[in-house]
Amino acid sequence: MFTALPKLNCDFPIASFMKRLSMTTGVSTASLAKSCQGEWEYFNGSFYYISSIEKTWQESRDDCLQKGADLVIINSKEEQVHVCKIMWIGLTDSETEGTWKWVDGTPLTKSYWDSEEPNGGERENCGHTYLYNLENSWNDTPCDLSYSWICEMKVRP
Repeated sequence: MFTALPKLNCDFPIASFMKRLSMTTGVSTASLAKSCQGEWEYFNGSFYYISSIEKTWQESRDDCLQKGADLVIINSKEEQVHVCKIMWIGLTDSETEGTWKWVDGTPLTKSYWDSEEPNGGERENCGHTYLYNLENSWNDTPCDLSYSWICEMKVRP
């Protein structure tokens, strides 16, 4: 169940979706409709919050966690294209240099690194994505730089 009810983007076929979401979450369709304010958007089984300000990777993750979400974990080419902007994603090798993991602890299996990336060694331990290349846009960068970020809250069946 949701730890916090996101504000939804109303630009998708919402009536049937809200009915299904209400059945799986136990939240009334009236509450979901009231929540439809545009801060969160729905795509392929998850809600996404796209920040309008910039913070460090850790500050960005903390903000997502406060919202009941986490930094986005990219699981498909479609999701990669959907979230491709200059933003923090939930990818880091800060625990073990060269071993990239998602914020939920799962190892990186499918990647969308830009050519010659990751290349920063011990000084670049956080992942972000660029707008210019939809399919291969990941870059490793120092975690203390500030970028916008994307939170992801998965809809649980």
